[in-house]
Amino acid sequence: MQQKTKDIQNHFEGFLETPSLWTGNAVYNLKQFQIDQKSISLNKEIDGKLRLGKYIERFVSYQLSQHEQLKIISENIQIQKDKITLGELDCILLKEQKPIHLEVIYKFYLYDVSVGTDEIAHFIGPNRKDSLVSKLEKLKEKQLPLLYSKECQKYLETVALNPNDIEQQVYFKAQLFVPLSNKNIQLKQLNSACIAGFYINLKALQQFKESSFYIPNKKDWLTVPHPNVAWQSITSFTEDCAVISQRNFSPMCWIKHKNGCIEKFFLVWW
Repeated sequence: MQQKTKDIQNHFEGFLETPSLWTGNAVYNLKQFQIDQKSISLNKEIDGKLRLGKYIERFVSYQLSQHEQLKIISENIQIQKDKITLGELDCILLKEQKPIHLEVIYKFYLYDVSVGTDEIAHFIGPNRKDSLVSKLEKLKEKQLPLLYSKECQKYLETVALNPNDIEQQVYFKAQLFVPLSNKNIQLKQLNSACIAGFYINLKALQQFKESSFYIPNKKDWLTVPHPNVAWQSITSFTEDCAVISQRNFSPMCWIKHKNGCIEKFFLVWW
């Protein structure tokens, strides 16, 4: 298998293994899409140059196509008004003949108890530029209501659908990272199975001076860590990360401990 094809398959498998961020409609009354997370080989060309969000949408499209009870009606539907794009519907599909408007989300969030006053509000982006709350509010206030706009009505008529007959669901997967000092945190509203690793800053790194490190590229953030990479010593790793942190960017990294155990973590600049 060519390395590029193998990498994409690893990304796809990592996507499949990522749990949904909650079950049912436990968060903001947003109903999670249910699908069998069976192991699937990716037998389709995926453009590796796509940005991560669109790349994952191609994975979802392929996953949906592998289930006989599902039928995709349309994907990536641009809703426009006077040639200005108001937004996009990720997918409309039939599940057991029931039409569903599905929004696809895959995120990486870090738990910072200093932000907000509840569990959901504590989760922010690695660079502190976004948050779980802001994404949920965007879904509730902008992305999902688009289905009921006059402009969307024109599109739905072309596929013989009435918006009142369409159920709205989200396919919201996430990798969550907790402080190193609180690795055993138990979540109440969100799915604890989404906890994929921990986070630390440069100062705290020295406690792992006997470990090895690797900085994956953005698409490899999906991949389940494995030993077959070019591991760095803490010295060269720290030098590379010092340059990265100067840009106020927090990279995802892998750490291989002396006992061979491999973990994911974010090295934060803040």
